[in-house]
Amino acid sequence: MSHFTTVKTELRDRQALVEALSDLGHAPEVGALQVRGYRGQTVTAELAVCQGNGADIGFRLNPATGSYELVTDLDLWSQAVPVERFLAQLSQRYALRSILAATAEEGFQVSEQTDHNDGSIELVVTRWV
Repeated sequence: MSHFTTVKTELRDRQALVEALSDLGHAPEVGALQVRGYRGQTVTAELAVCQGNGADIGFRLNPATGSYELVTDLDLWSQAVPVERFLAQLSQRYALRSILAATAEEGFQVSEQTDHNDGSIELVVTRWV
Protein backbone atom coordinates (compact mmCIF):
# COMPACT_ATOMS: atom_id res chain seq x y z
CA MET A 1 0.00 0.00 0.00
CA SER A 2 1.37 3.37 -0.99
CA HIS A 3 1.46 6.42 1.24
CA PHE A 4 2.57 10.03 1.12
CA THR A 5 6.15 10.90 1.94
CA THR A 6 7.21 14.33 3.16
CA VAL A 7 10.71 15.60 2.38
CA LYS A 8 11.98 18.65 4.23
CA THR A 9 13.64 21.37 2.19
CA GLU A 10 15.09 24.85 2.70
CA LEU A 11 12.89 26.35 -0.04
CA ARG A 12 11.18 29.41 1.51
CA ASP A 13 10.33 31.78 -1.34
CA ARG A 14 7.19 30.67 -3.19
CA GLN A 15 7.87 32.80 -6.30
CA ALA A 16 11.41 31.43 -6.66
CA LEU A 17 10.04 27.90 -6.19
CA VAL A 18 7.38 28.39 -8.89
CA GLU A 19 10.00 29.81 -11.29
CA ALA A 20 12.45 26.99 -10.52
CA LEU A 21 9.77 24.36 -11.22
CA SER A 22 8.94 26.15 -14.48
CA ASP A 23 12.63 26.19 -15.42
CA LEU A 24 12.64 22.40 -15.03
CA GLY A 25 9.72 22.07 -17.44
CA HIS A 26 6.90 21.76 -14.94
CA ALA A 27 3.78 23.94 -14.83
CA PRO A 28 2.96 24.21 -11.13
CA GLU A 29 -0.55 25.01 -9.98
CA VAL A 30 -0.77 27.48 -7.08
CA GLY A 31 -3.42 27.64 -4.37
CA ALA A 32 -5.01 25.32 -1.81
CA LEU A 33 -4.72 22.12 -3.83
CA GLN A 34 -5.33 18.43 -3.28
CA VAL A 35 -2.22 16.42 -4.17
CA ARG A 36 -3.26 13.02 -5.49
CA GLY A 37 -1.70 9.73 -4.48
CA TYR A 38 -2.49 6.02 -4.39
CA ARG A 39 -6.16 5.04 -4.92
CA GLY A 40 -7.49 8.57 -4.65
CA GLN A 41 -5.74 9.49 -1.42
CA THR A 42 -5.08 13.22 -1.16
CA VAL A 43 -3.16 15.70 0.95
CA THR A 44 -3.42 19.50 0.86
CA ALA A 45 -0.53 21.58 -0.50
CA GLU A 46 0.08 25.12 -1.76
CA LEU A 47 1.80 24.07 -5.01
CA ALA A 48 1.28 21.00 -7.15
CA VAL A 49 2.87 19.51 -10.25
CA CYS A 50 0.81 16.92 -12.12
CA GLN A 51 2.54 13.77 -13.25
CA GLY A 52 1.41 11.78 -16.26
CA ASN A 53 0.31 8.83 -14.12
CA GLY A 54 -2.40 10.73 -12.22
CA ALA A 55 -0.30 11.29 -9.09
CA ASP A 56 1.08 14.69 -8.10
CA ILE A 57 4.16 16.26 -6.58
CA GLY A 58 3.14 18.80 -3.98
CA PHE A 59 4.82 21.47 -1.92
CA ARG A 60 3.22 22.56 1.33
CA LEU A 61 4.35 25.30 3.66
CA ASN A 62 5.49 24.17 7.08
CA PRO A 63 4.55 27.11 9.33
CA ALA A 64 7.01 26.03 12.02
CA THR A 65 10.03 26.30 9.70
CA GLY A 66 8.71 28.68 7.04
CA SER A 67 9.89 26.32 4.32
CA TYR A 68 8.06 24.29 1.69
CA GLU A 69 8.13 20.52 2.06
CA LEU A 70 7.87 18.18 -0.90
CA VAL A 71 4.95 15.79 -0.43
CA THR A 72 4.28 12.94 -2.84
CA ASP A 73 3.62 9.24 -3.06
CA LEU A 74 7.09 7.89 -3.86
CA ASP A 75 5.65 4.60 -5.12
CA LEU A 76 4.00 6.63 -7.90
CA TRP A 77 7.06 8.81 -8.68
CA SER A 78 7.25 9.05 -12.48
CA GLN A 79 9.93 11.65 -13.13
CA ALA A 80 12.93 10.94 -15.35
CA VAL A 81 15.26 11.24 -12.35
CA PRO A 82 15.05 9.91 -8.77
CA VAL A 83 13.57 12.21 -6.13
CA GLU A 84 17.04 13.05 -4.73
CA ARG A 85 18.26 14.24 -8.14
CA PHE A 86 15.00 16.11 -8.73
CA LEU A 87 15.48 17.99 -5.46
CA ALA A 88 19.12 18.75 -6.31
CA GLN A 89 18.13 20.18 -9.70
CA LEU A 90 15.24 22.10 -8.13
CA SER A 91 17.49 23.51 -5.40
CA GLN A 92 20.00 24.74 -7.98
CA ARG A 93 17.31 26.47 -10.07
CA TYR A 94 15.75 27.87 -6.88
CA ALA A 95 19.11 29.33 -5.83
CA LEU A 96 19.59 30.85 -9.30
CA ARG A 97 16.10 32.41 -9.24
CA SER A 98 16.70 33.76 -5.71
CA ILE A 99 20.02 35.29 -6.73
CA LEU A 100 18.55 36.84 -9.86
CA ALA A 101 15.70 38.41 -7.85
CA ALA A 102 18.04 39.74 -5.16
CA THR A 103 20.52 41.22 -7.62
CA ALA A 104 17.75 42.85 -9.67
CA GLU A 105 16.36 44.37 -6.47
CA GLU A 106 19.78 45.90 -5.80
CA GLY A 107 19.96 47.35 -9.31
CA PHE A 108 22.24 44.75 -10.88
CA GLN A 109 21.77 43.33 -14.36
CA VAL A 110 22.95 39.95 -15.60
CA SER A 111 25.61 40.59 -18.20
CA GLU A 112 26.58 36.95 -18.66
CA GLN A 113 25.22 33.54 -17.67
CA THR A 114 27.15 30.39 -18.52
CA ASP A 115 25.87 26.87 -17.94
CA HIS A 116 28.90 24.59 -17.65
CA ASN A 117 29.12 20.91 -18.61
CA ASP A 118 29.62 19.94 -14.96
CA GLY A 119 26.18 21.35 -14.14
CA SER A 120 27.41 24.54 -12.51
CA ILE A 121 26.10 27.96 -13.50
CA GLU A 122 28.31 31.04 -13.66
CA LEU A 123 26.73 34.49 -13.41
CA VAL A 124 28.29 37.86 -14.06
CA VAL A 125 26.22 40.80 -12.87
CA THR A 126 26.95 44.49 -13.29
CA ARG A 127 25.58 47.73 -11.91
CA TRP A 128 26.24 51.23 -13.11
CA VAL A 129 26.55 53.87 -10.41
